[in-house]
Amino acid sequence: MKTLPLAALLSCALLLGGCQKAFDAVMGDQVRGYLLEHPEILEEMAAKLQEKTLARQSDEARKAILTNRAALERDPRDVVINPGGKITVVEFFDYRCGYCKTIAPELAALVRENGDIRLVLKEFPIFGGASDLAARAALTPAGRAGGLGFHQALMEEKTLNETAIMRLAAAAGIRSETLSAALGDEAITRQLADTRQLAQTLRIEGTPAFVVGDRLIPGADLDALKAAIEDARRGPLKRPE
Repeated sequence: MKTLPLAALLSCALLLGGCQKAFDAVMGDQVRGYLLEHPEILEEMAAKLQEKTLARQSDEARKAILTNRAALERDPRDVVINPGGKITVVEFFDYRCGYCKTIAPELAALVRENGDIRLVLKEFPIFGGASDLAARAALTPAGRAGGLGFHQALMEEKTLNETAIMRLAAAAGIRSETLSAALGDEAITRQLADTRQLAQTLRIEGTPAFVVGDRLIPGADLDALKAAIEDARRGPLKRPE
């Protein structure tokens, strides 16, 4: 069967409109045939699409971080480890998140071994139940005073249920009645809701997630986290206001 040249079909489709069906039919068959003969093109297209998608998401994350910088780094309600550090690392986490528990020892070591790291802990209990109770325990006055030690104790507990939380809280000096009151504490409820809203704004869909400078690092990617910290060190160092 004789087919119209590509240029003719293109002109016909664009100028006359009525030839659009002929254009679609011929080109559709040609494209389908070519892709069947060269399926590797689909892999290249998928990779390119993913690259563009990631670039777009990264750009959107940078803009969201810039807009919400104060809420991320300077919320006075958050527990902050080493508040005098020059490099701020923000972590969104859940105490029952397996990946959070996996990276917790390395993160604690980073803070202890690098005096310039300021760690902001964003309580983001996405699993509910015991996760919410653990977050509220950490946000009580005694939990805050426990700092990195209490945070690590909750992270290291393999079976973090109500019984375990009560035991760890008691060891940290949190009275049972204080922990019970924390369940209905409106200020803590508002803080957790604000953190959830902030995570949604940054399109954080799971834990852990880190923010360093203008970079969002999803997941327990220690290498990416260290790279972001090094990039921040090479840039202007800003102390907390």
